[in-house]
Amino acid sequence: MVWINKAAARCVLAGLVMAGFGTTAWADTLVVRATGPSAGAYRPGSKLAEGGTIALKAGDMVTLLDAKGTRTLRGPGSFGVTAPAGAAQGNGVMLSALLDTKRVRRARTGAVRGNVDDMPAAPPRRPNLWMVDIAQSGPFCVADPAAVRLWRADAAKPATVRISGGGVDARATFAAGASEAAWPAALPVREGAAYRVSDGERSAEMRFTLLGDAAALDGVAEGLIAHQCTGQLDLLVDMAALGEPQAR
Repeated sequence: MVWINKAAARCVLAGLVMAGFGTTAWADTLVVRATGPSAGAYRPGSKLAEGGTIALKAGDMVTLLDAKGTRTLRGPGSFGVTAPAGAAQGNGVMLSALLDTKRVRRARTGAVRGNVDDMPAAPPRRPNLWMVDIAQSGPFCVADPAAVRLWRADAAKPATVRISGGGVDARATFAAGASEAAWPAALPVREGAAYRVSDGERSAEMRFTLLGDAAALDGVAEGLIAHQCTGQLDLLVDMAALGEPQAR
């Protein structure tokens, strides 16, 4: 969990609003999750035109992402793509902290703490989208290769993590109580680079994809879907969903 400096968070959020993250309407709404009989018609990454409708059957559940956050729709029924006036907005401060690349660069190794109103108590979640979960295999999208940090869910004990790739072995060390550690400088993060991360008990295989500057929520979500960075997409959608009303 995370302590958020309110003044800094307001500055970050203001910047994201200017980049298109705030309350400015988009031309399209993005599908980020879909299950049920109609899932094939609403694949993640699909764009739905504003003002249109979405028809769902019994057992369908579709999550849409727009400038206000997410909306989860449950069938059967016909629903407007555009969020109704007065719909609850997502927690912009929380999402801006999640997406902020500068926050990763400023992060210090130490226990991740926070207010129970900011983040759910369980299960532990990365406080920032660009931190590498050492237990999660698969593609990993990177916004700033110079600011990559490692993250672990269980910070109770000290740990040394071995990272190997491209014929190079390196180590990263977590102190007791620390959830974050620096990515080893001996292994520069590059496009397409593949690494094996092991803490002695389990290992994960990961490959990096560079997204570049992705400050806006829609651009981040589209990039994660396009490069199959599903772990990060799940985190982004889960955090955006904390501000939405109960799924209909």
